[in-house]
Amino acid sequence: MYLELFKLRELPFRLSPDPQFLYLSKQHARAKAYMESTIWFTDGFVVITGEIGAGKTTLIETFLRELQADVVVAQINQTQLSPTEFLQSILVQFGFSPFDMKKPEVLATLNQFLVEQHVSGRKVLLIIDEAQNLTNRVLEELRMLSGIETTKEKVLRIILAGQPELNDKLNSRELIQLTQRVRLRFHLSTLSQAETSAYIDHRLEVAGSQGRRIFAEDIYPVIYKYTGGVPRLINTLCDTAMMAAFNRDRDTVSLEDLEAAIGELQWVEFNANTDRMQALKMVQAPRANMSKGPVVGRILLASDGKTVMERELRPGRLVIGRTADNDIQIDSKFISRHHCQIVTQRDSCLIEDLNSTNGIFVQSKRVRRHNLNDGDVIQVGQYEIMYIDERVPRPRAGADPSGTNDADGADER
Repeated sequence: MYLELFKLRELPFRLSPDPQFLYLSKQHARAKAYMESTIWFTDGFVVITGEIGAGKTTLIETFLRELQADVVVAQINQTQLSPTEFLQSILVQFGFSPFDMKKPEVLATLNQFLVEQHVSGRKVLLIIDEAQNLTNRVLEELRMLSGIETTKEKVLRIILAGQPELNDKLNSRELIQLTQRVRLRFHLSTLSQAETSAYIDHRLEVAGSQGRRIFAEDIYPVIYKYTGGVPRLINTLCDTAMMAAFNRDRDTVSLEDLEAAIGELQWVEFNANTDRMQALKMVQAPRANMSKGPVVGRILLASDGKTVMERELRPGRLVIGRTADNDIQIDSKFISRHHCQIVTQRDSCLIEDLNSTNGIFVQSKRVRRHNLNDGDVIQVGQYEIMYIDERVPRPRAGADPSGTNDADGADER
């Protein structure tokens, strides 16, 4: 990648939620303080909403890293669950194996565990990301859990994080009892233009810029114009612009590089009136990041021995995950929201895990990143990705792979 050219220790604009890169804008700092309040108050029940890519998951990961040892946490990220599956998932997080239990036994075990932790002086926290996908029936189970208490106080603290649709659900008449139990609600808005510039410089500094000016001053307003201050969009555009500068062997990103990146991504200006579907389309736009340049390789995505997708690889980045904002979406409970990425250059190709829950495997060994070679098979959840290097010479159809021909063979005979 471009690390050596820009003299950086690590990639500054990864899409994975890395707490060390968190930029605490006023909005993010307030949301984090609300999360922390769940520990201070015995009836802590907080709802944090924000648009796709606003930084909710990174906030959660940062908050979790700072928790004291006396806090026991269950974190649920897969939310397309039945009520029983939801309750079982919580118990799994607490170290139980509840899959043979019927619902009454699950509830009794969970209730007993919560009370025991309280008696032992420990706080129990349940964090649910992507909570907008929870059904009303599951949310009703959550309401019942939030009511578990001793004679003096409640024993379960709850944080719900999700997209704005979560607010719509909570405001419905069907969930009025649950909504009354929520102590604090906060909507995480996008960054201002000044915060966008500070966000970019912060991530570059964490990555090792040491105060060096890597982005030209005149491109910051343009970045804001095309991203609307959405952190994930900022990451995508900045990373693509750095790739454009790298391809031109320049150690600073100019307006020309940024315009090349915008062209590759095929983005239009972001504006406040753009609806959420347009924002999602912009997040998905990295698909176009591989629309130019030579074909370096191909990947075949297979399930149960059958190929379900084939994709050419050109210089750029391709993100694979469960949600629709990925370049390749795999709708499976074994796949994380942003599971892994394939970074392709003209002379190399690597696959990198994006802090997924279930990881990526090469020859049954879990790897953080792996330089891809022709014929490599990567296990991703229940799927297999085969890499084919198009730069490797292949025998022509009908050619003798031994290098001899029929005439030579006849002479030898």
